[in-house]
Amino acid sequence: MKHRIFLPLLAAGLFVGATAPEPAPAQEFTIIVNTANPVSSMAKEDVARLFLKKSINWQSGAMVAAVELPMTAKAREAFARDVLGKTLAQVKSYWQQQIFSGRDVPLPEKPTDDDVVAFVRANPNAIGYVSKGADIGRGVKAVSIAP
Repeated sequence: MKHRIFLPLLAAGLFVGATAPEPAPAQEFTIIVNTANPVSSMAKEDVARLFLKKSINWQSGAMVAAVELPMTAKAREAFARDVLGKTLAQVKSYWQQQIFSGRDVPLPEKPTDDDVVAFVRANPNAIGYVSKGADIGRGVKAVSIAP
């Protein structure tokens, strides 16, 4: 008799405790490259390696020219979280360690989305990111991120 009461209660508890997974938040940035670049999709890990200067060349062998928005930009915060897997404080700490050890310096920053777009448009080997919905115009294309 005890088992008859216990099993339905257990099943009900499991059903009530189970929730649907939360949908992924909408991406708050767009990764861009020059239209001369044949890349149209990149693995998230590869993008992270470029922006942390762990990789410095495209598959073609050309040197990458990555550029970022300032630390105060919402798109940079989202990019750090979603692509680098870091908070802005962790990114800052990473670059401080690179500088202190003499290994490297941070990527150049451009103050606005328009400035990032202009940099990428002017450099065939550039990669950057802008706020979602920013006008990228001609000479620049969006790159999708594969997990």
